[in-house]
Amino acid sequence: MASTVTTLDNGLKVIVREEHTAPLASVWCWYRVGSKDEVPGLTGVSHWVEHMNFKGTTNIPRDAVKGIIEQYGGSWNGYTWIDETTYLETATRDALDRMLFIEAERMARCLYDPDDCESERTVIISELQGGENDPDQLLDQELTATAFKAHPYRHPTIGWLSDLQSMTREDLYNYYRRYYIPNNATLVVVGDVDTTQALRLVERHFGPIDEGATPIRHHTVEPEQTGERRVTIAREGTAAYLKVGYHAPAVSDPSFVPALLMDAVLTGAKGVNLWSSFQTPPPQRRARLYRALVDTGLASAVFGAMLPTAEPFLYTVSVTVTDGIPLSEAEGALLTALDAVARHGVTPEELARAKVQLRARLVFDADSITNIAHQIGYFETIAAPDLFDDLPRRIEQTTIDEVCAIARRMLTPANRTIGWFQPISGDAA
Repeated sequence: MASTVTTLDNGLKVIVREEHTAPLASVWCWYRVGSKDEVPGLTGVSHWVEHMNFKGTTNIPRDAVKGIIEQYGGSWNGYTWIDETTYLETATRDALDRMLFIEAERMARCLYDPDDCESERTVIISELQGGENDPDQLLDQELTATAFKAHPYRHPTIGWLSDLQSMTREDLYNYYRRYYIPNNATLVVVGDVDTTQALRLVERHFGPIDEGATPIRHHTVEPEQTGERRVTIAREGTAAYLKVGYHAPAVSDPSFVPALLMDAVLTGAKGVNLWSSFQTPPPQRRARLYRALVDTGLASAVFGAMLPTAEPFLYTVSVTVTDGIPLSEAEGALLTALDAVARHGVTPEELARAKVQLRARLVFDADSITNIAHQIGYFETIAAPDLFDDLPRRIEQTTIDEVCAIARRMLTPANRTIGWFQPISGDAA
């Protein structure tokens, strides 16, 4: 069923889609703010603010937020990434009023108690340190920071430690008030609802919230990379990891879908739902890099990530190297396989298989009201919701020449950053 789209007088965009397959409703509130909006000294603030917005509001005690939804047997959550911050509730349809009440409170009336800010500082620093103890996650963070020189995509969403140590309650609250305004948000309601009634409830809860000043955004355009970059981490660990990142097109770029199909050929199709696509392993047995690395015993796992982003980001290939195999040997095999695609392209059979797999994954991307609501809101926030709806057509119409062209353009030595995680013994560390 088609969505109904409207905008309140205060600038809040509202998208409602009726899905009457089960007596459930899912509400997502999206804000156009993420780690790309941060400046040095405030890295990690978007994610920290997200945490604080679960700590109670003027009309919801700090320990009651989750209880409101759980009494309906529902679920709630939220996340922050480079382009966006979002919050969700999915519950029975009779909880719609309460779900909208929570999100209106979150938008306008969060408290930011100083003691809560301090306790959450400890939580987030522990989260950062836990990530740094994960070699794959640490390498991904360092690879991204090396691949980008100027664009704020280089900052990790969790932030840098010194910024987390120095940020104040005023920094957090001012950031919250700057970006958590109706004219910087999109509210999505999907489920067994009546559109007219849902819009009436939205108006009641969100209509009184004042419009804010439109955030001013200054984003540096990343200069073209002119030569291969490398980063090596030698730390205590049990496995070696290899990553190669290539600057890649934004989701609105015509070459994004060809690049997505290129990744499906290389590492298997994954879909484009950040909330659910990566929970199910991709079909890899006939993928190029699986055969080149896993089937030959050089690696125990290989994974590709071509993610939908508002601005050009990275296509990353991650390899877990088999114990005893030198990183240089695994890298040589990986680059040889990637170079073969850059030079000679993909075969018609590979492209046909990639299209079938990717179309199937897109079905799973929207297999529940929660996932449907996610995809509507996510693509509205970074581009436009019809872009997601148009993906099956774009996939079907993508030609082998387009896939080969993006491979030639992207998979070049001058466009790549190579990262090694070299494990060393505890004594050496």
